[in-house]
Amino acid sequence: MTSLAAQSPLQEASRSKKHIDPCVLVIFGATGDLTGRKLIPAIYNLAHEGQLPAHFACVGFARREKTHDQFRQEMLAAVNEFSRNRPVNKEVWDTFNEHLFYHQSEFDDDDGYEKLRTFLEQIDKQHGTKGNRVFYLSTQPSYFPLIIEKLNKHKLTYDINQEQEKWSRVIIEKPFGHDLKSAQELQKDISQHLDESQIYRIDHYLGKETVQNLMVFRFSNSIFEALWNNHHVDNVQITVSEEIGIGTRGRLWEEAGMLRDIVQNHMMQLLCHVAMEPPTSLKADSIHAEKIKVMSALRPLPLDDITKTAIRGQYGPGYIDGKDVIGYRQEGNVDPKSSVETYVALKIFIDNWRWAGVPFYLRAGKRLPKRVTEIAIIFKQAPGYLFQSNAKGHEPNTLVIRIQPDEGISMKMNCKIPGFSSVMQPVKMDFRYGSYFGSTPPEAYERLICDCMAGDNTLFARADEALASWRLLTPLLDRWAAEKPTDFPNYASGTWGPKAADTLLNNDGREWRLI
Repeated sequence: MTSLAAQSPLQEASRSKKHIDPCVLVIFGATGDLTGRKLIPAIYNLAHEGQLPAHFACVGFARREKTHDQFRQEMLAAVNEFSRNRPVNKEVWDTFNEHLFYHQSEFDDDDGYEKLRTFLEQIDKQHGTKGNRVFYLSTQPSYFPLIIEKLNKHKLTYDINQEQEKWSRVIIEKPFGHDLKSAQELQKDISQHLDESQIYRIDHYLGKETVQNLMVFRFSNSIFEALWNNHHVDNVQITVSEEIGIGTRGRLWEEAGMLRDIVQNHMMQLLCHVAMEPPTSLKADSIHAEKIKVMSALRPLPLDDITKTAIRGQYGPGYIDGKDVIGYRQEGNVDPKSSVETYVALKIFIDNWRWAGVPFYLRAGKRLPKRVTEIAIIFKQAPGYLFQSNAKGHEPNTLVIRIQPDEGISMKMNCKIPGFSSVMQPVKMDFRYGSYFGSTPPEAYERLICDCMAGDNTLFARADEALASWRLLTPLLDRWAAEKPTDFPNYASGTWGPKAADTLLNNDGREWRLI
């Protein structure tokens, strides 16, 4: 068998600076949507860019009957459709194809795990992977404890206190729990079989290039870090907007909702990266420690008058790109009287010296006018007495970090329009990754899978971070569960959410940034 290193035409030009040991990546739930859309294309792209170790193999683990060749053909079709490197490089794929396998078993079948262990030992001999293992749990969360227990029982994961020659790691997809209690129970279950250093809770937002660059942007540019506090910042707005509805995910969405699916993980991680203090080093523990300080300083949401800090919504029928779309309650596998939210807006305060008094406004919604994820830092207005006659053109400086799509950073400032008058107009300085660096940034899953294989958990969520986020939001979930909304659906598809979300900011003399 040829190694991946021998066949990748880009190997020498773009070798990773990270040291990655030979290993096998096993994907549980390999016939699911995530594997075809994201995981296998990400692994192929790592091979294409020369980022995989020379001795590597990937095994899909799922319940459906399938041969190695059938799985390979399905994954080739997925890469052709979803990879950022298209068309598929035949030389790279032919080599990668030899390292791609399929293993059929039920998740609770002991015999299936025994056969997997034997099969992986064969791969170790054929491909020189040295017994190192990454297990990616791309399954329903209810299977996480079972799979981890079986991996431990059949010695597929290793005790770090006993095994020094080889390693094992487990990547867990979101959601990590359903609320605080379930997250605590899940953590208790998996920690019986794994050390925290072996657990990689993936949040693909943390793998996005713009999020990774946020610390560099803040802490290497003194002109911004000096302004990054309550003396200069009026408010921070974090937006996750999607044009699409819930599609075929009706059954799953009915159990989740926007607060669990997006806010609890993605948005809270973004908030931490914006608000954290400079870490003492770029090591994972130092960064996680600063994120936990932010989580610990979050002010509990005042449940006695929750509409002043938390708004929920659900989309009804409307128009997207000029086409009629149905409401949430008309989607497949959705209760016609469902009270599950598809929109959330929150006002959050961080009670520390840097951010005292600065509101962080978070909004996330389905069926909004456009797909965009961004962080907007809105600075305080300059004293207006010099430019009172030009009040309409005098807008606050705004720094925007665009996470998706069209990753980049922009800064809005006020300038005089050329001519004899003193009329002002806001102008924008814009930096875009794709146009400046001349290439498309790697997909988030590429970076995160690569980091896990390298043993770097900087961009993964630690247990205390996940639990702290649930600790803030679980009381709100309980309150919403106890008080069913009477106005759902309360925003039309294609609009920017319920009117109450605008009122949330208007009551503070502010408004959502126009996107």
